Amino acid sequence: MKHPNIKLAGLVVAIGAALGVGSSVGYWYANHQMQHMSDMAQGGTQGNAKALYWFDPMKPDQHFDKPGKSPFMDMQLVAKYADSGSDGSAANAMSIKIDPNITQNLGVRVAQVVQGILNSGITVTGTIQLNDRLVAVMQTRSNGFVERVYARAAGDLVAKGSPIADLLVPDWAAAQIEYLAVLKMGDQSLINAARQRLQLLGMPADLIARVEKTRQPQATITLSAPISGVIQTLDVRSGMTLSAGQTLVKINGLDSVWLEAAVPEAQAGEIRVGNLITAHLTAYPSDTFHGKVIAVLPDLNMESRTLRVRVELPNRSGQLKQGMFAQVQLQTGNSQAQLLIPEEAVIRTGPRNVVILALEGGHFQPVQVELGQAMNGQIAILSGLQAGQKVVASGQFLIDSEASLQGVLAQMNSGNPISTKMPAATASQYQGMGKVESITDADITISHHPISAIGWGAMTMTFKLPDAKMATRIRVGDQVNFGFNPVNYDYVIATLVKTTDSAMQGNQP
Repeated sequence: MKHPNIKLAGLVVAIGAALGVGSSVGYWYANHQMQHMSDMAQGGTQGNAKALYWFDPMKPDQHFDKPGKSPFMDMQLVAKYADSGSDGSAANAMSIKIDPNITQNLGVRVAQVVQGILNSGITVTGTIQLNDRLVAVMQTRSNGFVERVYARAAGDLVAKGSPIADLLVPDWAAAQIEYLAVLKMGDQSLINAARQRLQLLGMPADLIARVEKTRQPQATITLSAPISGVIQTLDVRSGMTLSAGQTLVKINGLDSVWLEAAVPEAQAGEIRVGNLITAHLTAYPSDTFHGKVIAVLPDLNMESRTLRVRVELPNRSGQLKQGMFAQVQLQTGNSQAQLLIPEEAVIRTGPRNVVILALEGGHFQPVQVELGQAMNGQIAILSGLQAGQKVVASGQFLIDSEASLQGVLAQMNSGNPISTKMPAATASQYQGMGKVESITDADITISHHPISAIGWGAMTMTFKLPDAKMATRIRVGDQVNFGFNPVNYDYVIATLVKTTDSAMQGNQP
């Protein structure tokens, strides 16, 4: 029988963890395979290939120039052979190779890096408010009296020019009589001076023109609505004595209204003036209303931790009423095309984010990427990838484990200038998968499946997080694949990636 490929060494351990095999069986099988490979390692050749160096799979960053027993573990050192691919490029030299049949059996799925627009959005609630920019305030310009109030009340709708009240202004009557006397004299300079006095007393231009036309003083004037809208306040009653500057009526226009939405503080940074919105009102379920953000208010609600976002909606028909409830979809996505991959393809290792590139000939290569915004299962890539490349979208934790055991990630950590786009991820000694029970900045609790490589059965454990950013997009209840290392009697997370339920079920017995 032909001996197994030497690159299956680390993968066997990861398969035992992923499939949930009993700890004793997985440990025996892994050691059984290691024994075969160590026998082969003694010769230092594989076919016509010559060994580059020997290493301990549990400490792949330490290289030895001859075979023998590992100084770290009770096992023989394993030989590493050249496998630089058909083109011998440095990138392929930094990759690993896994038999296509194995990747197919393990459910490894790849996705293409595509150029697209990430249309993201935030759904929040809002209420209709009156537009405070469409307000008309009517005040008295001279002392006077209220002779009559028309049938009006706060809340009534009025059209432009509708009468509100009749006012008697004695000071205006005296000034008008003087003006009529000057008109009879015919002295133009005196006429201009008298007209200017009427204007300074606050008399409207149309009233002055009426006095000139009728040649009769107009002591009583009718107060009319300057705009169409709803009466907000009406502080005028028959018989009242008025003083100059007193507010009588406040009218709010209805040609447009404000939709004020409450955006959670955590998402407030994504809102910009000019963002488009789509609103659905409870009163009109079949209608869709469109508008745009005109203001992000600077005050934060301390109780609900929300920020108010103001949207202007047209209301020519008057169907939008103050206080109506709405569901608001705020569009926050970048309208420019970006590189997109499935969010589940990203392996977060604390300060770095890594994806596994699927190359030709069954090769896989870890690549460090810079992440952008994520939405609807997709995430934008700012640097590290090119359109058309393929990344591993499921099962990448197994390949990451294999890369760790073969020393690829250790080479990347060494800082050797093999490729400018190579990540410097931390190699994880053990791999597991399970469900997140709780998360803090310092640790994460996971109900995991059996981990045969370390002899653990299924249990719930708390692992240390070296960096809170590793769990930025992980939530309680998510299914995750994780790598960890024992450090000073603690178990520290090295890699953490969220997986879909279907992917988890496909890797379970």
